[in-house]
Amino acid sequence: MGKNTATPKNMDSAAGSGRRTQLMVLLGGFAAIVAVAVIVAVATGGGGTATGDLEQFRPVGVSGDALPEFGGDIAADPAVGMTAPEITGQAFDGTVVTITAGEPTLVVVLAHWCPHCQNEVPKLTDWAENLGVPFGLDVVAVSTSAGGDRPNWPPSAWLAREGFPFPTMADDEVQSAAAALGTTGFPYMVMLDADHTVVWRYSGSPPDGFIESLVNDTMASLN
Repeated sequence: MGKNTATPKNMDSAAGSGRRTQLMVLLGGFAAIVAVAVIVAVATGGGGTATGDLEQFRPVGVSGDALPEFGGDIAADPAVGMTAPEITGQAFDGTVVTITAGEPTLVVVLAHWCPHCQNEVPKLTDWAENLGVPFGLDVVAVSTSAGGDRPNWPPSAWLAREGFPFPTMADDEVQSAAAALGTTGFPYMVMLDADHTVVWRYSGSPPDGFIESLVNDTMASLN
């Protein structure tokens, strides 16, 4: 029989080398897990104004005079008959979003922290899902007055959770889009005809079905 030529010292050395190799493998695996976790955190949230490739504020351009601030009386609104300014901006992902002439348009101005907006968004989503939006009507939302220190941040995640189907412009940090439309409360809605003329404006939490009925009547009168 041949002798085992490994001395206790050599055996200890071999065992130590094996343990070091195992430790390095474990550390490498842990580092990989941490890296994946960081990537996921960046992609799904993470604070600041950005969530992954999404920005909660985007540049906004306004062409034309701003509408007067809405006083709350839909029946005596001085903006009715005025031409609304054209607004060019971007969605949270940078896609171009415009509010301009061409088609009758309902503009919906929302704030992520506003409880009335949180109540209205599911209704608008159901309106779209149930095919209630009249043919030929564009619906464009504006996310404005956003802030990381306020509830329901970020607005991009909120609207995604709700399945909100309409193009949404991310207002800039000075709320240029909202100001151009004369926004004084949330949710705030502006109905424009194809020539970009104000037909009506509404602010606050409407009764169930009110906006949908008002839109249907407006579209019937425009056709």
